[in-house]
Amino acid sequence: MNKSESKYFNTALCMNEALISLLKVKDLEYITVKEICEKAGVNRSTFYLHYETVADLVNEAIETVNQRFLSYFSEDTKGIADKISHTDLPDLVLITHDYLLPYLRFVSENKDLYRAAFRNPNEMQANIKYRYIKQYIVEPILKRFGVPDAYWKYYIAYYIDGTMAIIKEWLKADCRDSVEMIAAVIEECVRPSNGTQGRRYSEIYTTLADPAAPEKVE
Repeated sequence: MNKSESKYFNTALCMNEALISLLKVKDLEYITVKEICEKAGVNRSTFYLHYETVADLVNEAIETVNQRFLSYFSEDTKGIADKISHTDLPDLVLITHDYLLPYLRFVSENKDLYRAAFRNPNEMQANIKYRYIKQYIVEPILKRFGVPDAYWKYYIAYYIDGTMAIIKEWLKADCRDSVEMIAAVIEECVRPSNGTQGRRYSEIYTTLADPAAPEKVE
């Protein structure tokens, strides 16, 4: 990174941090370029050298956080991918401790940004809430189960939105409950302790593929 690139990066980082700091105390729609510049210690011309609108800065701040998460998550990505590829279908589930723990730790470490995302769903939440989980975990598992592509959006909505509802309540409590506790709550909600969910997946998808196939009743 040369000197000019370093200066650009540092200025952008200051504005990202200024935005996140302001989001702790007010909603995005009420944050002005003037406030961001004052908080970041830059002038308006510098802001407009980097961005056209506050929305551009928001998108960059979210992407910065997403990339930080991916680098944080990447240490376990190969192991998780291998597990998804080789686990027997009855034991393969969409939500497990292995990838909940790093995700929840990251949410806790960036709780102000996540709170802002929930307060500003149109501008932020769609970009921040599940892109990495969807890409690296949910879609590969659905593919392994042979779920038709047309069904994916419904399964993703069920699992991700349900998980986000729990995280939203956790954030309201300032993440005081432990990461391990929240992971256990999410797992129990999506995979009851009787452990039958994996078998039910296989039966449901067999029925989808062959409607004439009898459904097992346990």
